[in-house]
Amino acid sequence: MALIELYTARLCPFALRVRLALAEKNVQASEVEIDPQNKPAWFLEMSPLGKVPLLRHGANLVWESAVICEYLDEAFSGIRLLPQDRYERARARVWVKFADDRLYARTEALLHSSDRKLHAAIVAELAESLRLLERQALAGALRDGPYWLGAELSVADLAFYPWFEQVCVLEQYFGLQMPPECHRLTAWRQAVAAREAVQAIGKPPEFYLDAYRRLLAA
Repeated sequence: MALIELYTARLCPFALRVRLALAEKNVQASEVEIDPQNKPAWFLEMSPLGKVPLLRHGANLVWESAVICEYLDEAFSGIRLLPQDRYERARARVWVKFADDRLYARTEALLHSSDRKLHAAIVAELAESLRLLERQALAGALRDGPYWLGAELSVADLAFYPWFEQVCVLEQYFGLQMPPECHRLTAWRQAVAAREAVQAIGKPPEFYLDAYRRLLAA
């Protein structure tokens, strides 16, 4: 088998997304930790965007976490992370984009700003995005099973889950509160968290709270 290397960073939710895909596909990859604040020159030469995650599979380099997950799904056998049905594949990709645009992008803006008014506005936006997800769940997104598209795990679940694993940081340091009506969203999170792959590589809230306490104080 061709060498598989994942260039990652311990707090990067996008890297966790790929690590979860590898674990679910039962694909072994060696991991190379990259310090986001001090990226080595050799990595910057290798990575077109200078970002993690970056996957090297033999001579192939693949970047962008959503693309890497689809690549892994096509390149290796085992659990299918993209549905066979074209409409369901489209739905999965729509929710990956929602996660990237509405959860991760706004969270990044929150973490990189010292403007308290902006913090409050972004926290309100995130809470509304969670309510929208709950409304979608009630409308049928979770009607056929515990996962976002139904009975089977998909790239949509892998896209959302790392944000929820780290949401404790937003709750602790920025005052985000899970809307009380988000019962189905909470049940979905618990179902994904209980999976063997997630149990094997996931981190507890204390890991993230301690790491971000030091980062935010710097």
